[in-house]
Amino acid sequence: MPLSLSDRQRLRFPIGHAPDIPHASSTIKLFTLTSPGKVGKGRPPLLPRDLKNKMPAPDYSVELELGEPAEQLLEHARLHCGEDDSTRLQAIYELRDIIYERGECDPHRMDDEFLIRFLRARNFIPQRAHRLMVNYYRFKQENSELFEDVYPLKLRHVGDSNVIAVPPYHDQNGRRLLIYRIGCWDPKAVPIDDLFRATILAMELGMLEQRNQILGGLAIFDLADIGTQQAWQITPSIANKIVRLLVSCSPATTHAIHIINHSWLFDKMYNMFKPLLNSTMRSKIFFHGYDVKSLHQHIHPEHLPERYGGVWPDYSYTIWLDSLKNNYAVAKEMISCGYKFHEEELSPEVVKRLKEDDVRLS
Repeated sequence: MPLSLSDRQRLRFPIGHAPDIPHASSTIKLFTLTSPGKVGKGRPPLLPRDLKNKMPAPDYSVELELGEPAEQLLEHARLHCGEDDSTRLQAIYELRDIIYERGECDPHRMDDEFLIRFLRARNFIPQRAHRLMVNYYRFKQENSELFEDVYPLKLRHVGDSNVIAVPPYHDQNGRRLLIYRIGCWDPKAVPIDDLFRATILAMELGMLEQRNQILGGLAIFDLADIGTQQAWQITPSIANKIVRLLVSCSPATTHAIHIINHSWLFDKMYNMFKPLLNSTMRSKIFFHGYDVKSLHQHIHPEHLPERYGGVWPDYSYTIWLDSLKNNYAVAKEMISCGYKFHEEELSPEVVKRLKEDDVRLS
């Protein structure tokens, strides 16, 4: 069955600016941001529509915000995540107690910084955060092939294929974007398991940023040029795995999913997903057909690639892989999650510091 009119025209997502949320003061920068005009707060420039094609493309920065969140971000967490200074520690203690008492999962970390990711994803309700954590580790156990012996820098072929991109900028509300161009996907060159591995890696990297923990992220699925070779890969079991990863098994919250350039072929694919989605998740999915102006009602053009009527060039997923080579803190975090590196893949300084801390690369 084709998508219903209500599915195609749903516009329930709140449109407009959220309170301005600047970057946290403490960041780890891996490249330097430069862009034409006055940027301000690390954001891409807001360009008049008639000038955007006359301006040079902005340069990019690959930057993970690993410091404490700004006050405005904490205020957003208080209003929308149920997080408050007076109750934060109590919620963490309760979650830790539930983990020990029930014994349903064996987390690889139990520190406050790790547990708070799950609390923020479930409105600071310890029981719900615990259920999310159980789902997270159960998903890892049931899909061990996606997590064992994964070398992030061996996923370059996924980035080179242009199937996945994580732009180094945010939308107007401060959220990260995850863009899939499914028509670029050659299943023979990029197995579907590698797409999952690359997605999971991007989500794990995103969870290092407290901004992402609080605001969640956005996904754009561009279905231009999708054909039967891609559609045949999406079996019911794969559809179930995608939904579990995006909805119920990760502390990386998906705030909204935007489907663009979709045809009748996607209508048939979506019928596999629809029964797996509850009403809350369905309300977060928006169908734009071939109309970029419809997409602009949700994500302003100043925060989109040129191919979607925006001002930014395309950026490869590989810019984030390259950033891992020279960043000790991020590499150490990834290793703690079970990822592996060959010594020659990392800079000598990073390797030296990891060895000093007795961190095994593989």
